[in-house]
Amino acid sequence: MESRDVRAAGAVVTRKGGEVLLVHRPKYDDWSFPKGKLDPGEHAVTAAVREVAEETGLDVCLGPALPRQRYRMSTGRWKSVDYWTARAVGSDDVAGYRANDEIDAVEWVDRQAARDRLTYPYDRDTLDEAHPLRRRTRPLVVLRHGKARARGGWTKDDRLRPLVQLGESQAQRLVPLLAAFGVTAVHSSSSTRCVQTVAPYADVAGCPVVLHDELSEEDATVEAVVDLVDALLDDDVDGGGAVLCTHRPVLPTVLDALEVPDVTLEPGAMLIAHHREGRVVASQLVQP
Repeated sequence: MESRDVRAAGAVVTRKGGEVLLVHRPKYDDWSFPKGKLDPGEHAVTAAVREVAEETGLDVCLGPALPRQRYRMSTGRWKSVDYWTARAVGSDDVAGYRANDEIDAVEWVDRQAARDRLTYPYDRDTLDEAHPLRRRTRPLVVLRHGKARARGGWTKDDRLRPLVQLGESQAQRLVPLLAAFGVTAVHSSSSTRCVQTVAPYADVAGCPVVLHDELSEEDATVEAVVDLVDALLDDDVDGGGAVLCTHRPVLPTVLDALEVPDVTLEPGAMLIAHHREGRVVASQLVQP
């Protein structure tokens, strides 16, 4: 069963010109993509970014997700590896990488050379799956606020209804997830439970929370939501991404404006819509 699989995560890191980043493991004498096992309690998204940094020295921003690899290890256990496309943040120079017992070589190679050098056929499949998604995109993260107090036990203005302790924990766990996708702009419903959900990330990232009454349950209209989504798709945001936090009743309008399939977002869950030139090219549901 997949729930008993060894879990790992990594990235197919590319750069301008179509080159791909590969690593060599002396223990197995193989060439593969940077990847590694999840730490206990670690999210696959966070693990992918961490493993690339540990194995190559590069900080990366994740792009669209790739199909999960699943294969049987030499021990007989099954291993599941979640992959994303990725690009380096800042310098992509690996010339100064210091070889060690785990990774003794890190190299940028062109795509055909990568296909020839990769040791395992499932890695060549992943390389082929990454190729159509290699062009740079920006993420628009559609986020449902964290777990809030029940309506039935709240007698004040519903806009002021706060998160419960679970919701506050979800908000904290969102910080490294949003960072992994390079979010640089934070947009939220003006309702307290939405603001509390994005506040921890905004504090860490050093960016303001832009409040929108039109994202609240009480004031949302189709026209206003569509106008905001269109503006975020067109806004360059200095090359970074944006997060939009809202409520369950408003989510279908947001997803329809993005022209992505309607999905159910649980409290604290998000849909990453990767877009280019005003059009969504890939999307992924991410649980906190």
